[in-house]
Amino acid sequence: MITSTTTDYNNFFKHSAHPANAEQYFRDLLDKRERRYEDLCRNIISDMNKYGLSVVDDFLGVETGLKILNEVRSMYNAGAFHDGQLVQNPTPDVPSSAVRGDKIRGDKIKWVGGNEPGCSNVWYLTNQIDSVVYRVNTMKDNGILGNYHIRERTRAMVACYPGSGTHYVMHVDNPKKDGRVITAIYYLNINWDARESGGILRIRPTPGTTVADIEPKFDRLIFFWSDIRNPHEVQPAHRTRYAITVWYFDAKEREEALNRAKLENSKTNNVAAQVQAQQAEPDSTTTPPPTTTTAAAATSPSSSLPASMSTGTGALNANVSSNSCAASSEICT
Repeated sequence: MITSTTTDYNNFFKHSAHPANAEQYFRDLLDKRERRYEDLCRNIISDMNKYGLSVVDDFLGVETGLKILNEVRSMYNAGAFHDGQLVQNPTPDVPSSAVRGDKIRGDKIKWVGGNEPGCSNVWYLTNQIDSVVYRVNTMKDNGILGNYHIRERTRAMVACYPGSGTHYVMHVDNPKKDGRVITAIYYLNINWDARESGGILRIRPTPGTTVADIEPKFDRLIFFWSDIRNPHEVQPAHRTRYAITVWYFDAKEREEALNRAKLENSKTNNVAAQVQAQQAEPDSTTTPPPTTTTAAAATSPSSSLPASMSTGTGALNANVSSNSCAASSEICT
């Protein structure tokens, strides 16, 4: 049996929200976020001018950071990582004893473009970094950053140092002007204590003898110049250490690097063609060899890059043209 009762619903509307109040609230919220974003970018510009590096803590927040970490762990546990490429050009002033041993670098890596299954949160991270880099590169009075035109980047390199003292000796990311101007690294290591776990990123700005020791703390993002201004190393890590690195290209330097690569590739192919022609030309005392199709003859000289280059896709956010870019095979963290 249903009984009817009279209910006073006026109390139901005790939390009124007039359109003007709601509009003001969201305007204030957006203004607060914009001011925080503006302050963040200004701090990065100031740090890069003064120190050549910048550290941003609590970049995305715990919830988002954990989503990225879970994605990275899933990729690693699925066996998707492979050994990082060995450095071909460690810094020349590093003592020879520092590069002896079985490994110059001990990390495992995976390249991520963002559209692969199970990588949506890594994609979100790179887009957030893109937004910051684009902003600092286009703001007024942005100091040294104003000397560059950044419109492309590499794919994200997800790296794992699996503990047991794995490390990376002192090196420079871009010693040969391949176009990379900014290195951005995001860390995913919860409750990291360098006194026990090691794994410090040590940057030794040039010139000078001072060092910057940066712990790979969870939700920490760092930026530094990719060239010879910042030789750096990853000190031995004694527990699993995760990081995601993206490199940003200066358009002019990148174009010059690609033109040099094409020229070198063209010269290499011309030499190979001459050698092949000489081998195919019989002398007066030998019988001409049968005609064969070689792998070199089937290769298109204009479509391939030299062995020091490998292709990868990546671009900044919608504010920047979505162009493909090439990444050096010697990319390092």
